[in-house]
Amino acid sequence: MQRRLRAQNILLLVASYFFYACWDWRFLFLLLFSTALDYFAGLQIARSGQKGSRTFWLWLSIGINLGFLGVFKYYNFFAENMMALLQSFGLRSNPTLIKVILPVGISFYTFHGLSYIIDIYQKRINAEKSFVDYAVFVSFFPLLVAGPIERATHLLPQIKRKRTFDYATAADGCRQILWGLFKKIVIADNCAELANEIFNYSSAYNGSTLWLGALFFTFQIYGDFSGYSDIALGTAKLFGIDLLRNFAYPYFSRDIAEFWRRWHISLSSWFRDYVYIPLGGSKVPAWKRIRNTFIIFLLSGFWHGAQWTFIAWGALNALYFLPLLLAKRNRSNMEIVAADRRLPNLKEILSIGITFTLTVIAWVFFRADNMTKAWAYLKGMCSPSVLQLPDLPGLGRAATALLLIMIMVLIEWNGRRHTFPLAGLKKRSYVFQYFIYILFILTIFLWAGTPQQFIYFQF
Repeated sequence: MQRRLRAQNILLLVASYFFYACWDWRFLFLLLFSTALDYFAGLQIARSGQKGSRTFWLWLSIGINLGFLGVFKYYNFFAENMMALLQSFGLRSNPTLIKVILPVGISFYTFHGLSYIIDIYQKRINAEKSFVDYAVFVSFFPLLVAGPIERATHLLPQIKRKRTFDYATAADGCRQILWGLFKKIVIADNCAELANEIFNYSSAYNGSTLWLGALFFTFQIYGDFSGYSDIALGTAKLFGIDLLRNFAYPYFSRDIAEFWRRWHISLSSWFRDYVYIPLGGSKVPAWKRIRNTFIIFLLSGFWHGAQWTFIAWGALNALYFLPLLLAKRNRSNMEIVAADRRLPNLKEILSIGITFTLTVIAWVFFRADNMTKAWAYLKGMCSPSVLQLPDLPGLGRAATALLLIMIMVLIEWNGRRHTFPLAGLKKRSYVFQYFIYILFILTIFLWAGTPQQFIYFQF
């Protein structure tokens, strides 16, 4: 039994490394080095009985991992901004910039390793002795390039446990993959064409069209990222592995706190557990709660990329979140909206509408190329021309995209009590199930947008 399990894990590891090497085999060595570093550091922390030694290995691992992340992802950002700062004081500076592509998935697998090392140091888990098992945890191919960000406490026990094919689990995985493909290919890719057109030429459009562009990007990024997560979770189920849920119908949230419990859950919970709570969380004086909130939201923005627009996006969400935190209302909406009813009440509709609008505005910073364009875009959204009809060329495409969005929203609303909307199909007759499957497959082929790279591959 152990030999069979080991063979399974070796096969998964080889497949995962091959998958990553297909993008750029040279960066496979970086992934291997990071994996070996954390594996060895974890063993040293577990074996050492002296706090000084344990702390040394902890910070060595953290320092090297964040150092790689800093060099590849943030070095040019800091160098360019330092140069601009010095020039504002009349000083000349010509730093050497790095011309290298960002290794895909580096932010995700770095955070996998960091959580593992910190958990060992905090004695939440034991160090993994099998390098193969630990390497599979870090590089399991469905989550390697765009998450979710897994925890060793959740994934490693599954890797070390006997796994056999289960038809019901595999069928559920296929349903989730189908739903993810629909969101990516039909929703995200169609919305991307329109959002790109409007954002790239925003100065040529009136306010109502700019709102339409922001709306299309709002559903593009949701369909793109949550679609990838569904594909990843569904694929993992085919191998008998259950990954962390990453999205829980975030656009049905009634306040920003609920939104962040439902959007990119694995990242939000990572910052909560490894940054926010160690800083004191909410059990500190008001000024420290404000400080802690800004720290995690700014870090979340900076995690997404080395641009001021991402930092502004994080800061704006912190400002949205603070009133709820200070009023101790950030945990008011813990369950899905209208959990025991078919429709929401008027208060819930207004709350969802306000939260969604605030989110749309924040996404403008996330999508804009720079701060100047972001402010110009928001200014245009607030101009008197917002009262005019949208003037986007090819309104037929926009109308089709809006119709597809409405269909997706209705499907998600109907299935919001499940982990993903199509999960409820397993309780229906086979005839009805296969009718829905065929309908979705036809929709994917007939209404596929122009193929777009997954947004989160760049993070």
